[in-house]
Amino acid sequence: MKEKINKTEEVNAFLDKLNHPFKAEVLVVRDIIKGVNNDITEEIKWNAPSFSYKDYMVTFNLRTRKHVHLVFHNQHIVNVPSELLEGNYPTRRMVYFSSINDVLAKKEALEDVLKELIRLIDLDHQEV
Repeated sequence: MKEKINKTEEVNAFLDKLNHPFKAEVLVVRDIIKGVNNDITEEIKWNAPSFSYKDYMVTFNLRTRKHVHLVFHNQHIVNVPSELLEGNYPTRRMVYFSSINDVLAKKEALEDVLKELIRLIDLDHQEV
């Protein structure tokens, strides 16, 4: 896959206008994701912030207003062991946050998932 271009200004503008009951949680989760690795880029995909590292990794699903919903849509996510990841889809896993306290309680597990996913992506890209 071609190198991803970081579109932070686009994401900032999107989030400035975002009207969502969990906006504060979205902002914290975004910071957690970006803080895992300096090479994580972001853009708007599916009308929501989306994050990549050499390939697409995870995107917010902002349609629901009952919680924060992350969609891990990289094929390697199915090989990441974590109780945080939900669903049994062929190439996807979900993560949900119900409050700011829930985000903070799951922060380390989310970081671990992202680090392992990055490790698997790096291995995949070495084989190419």
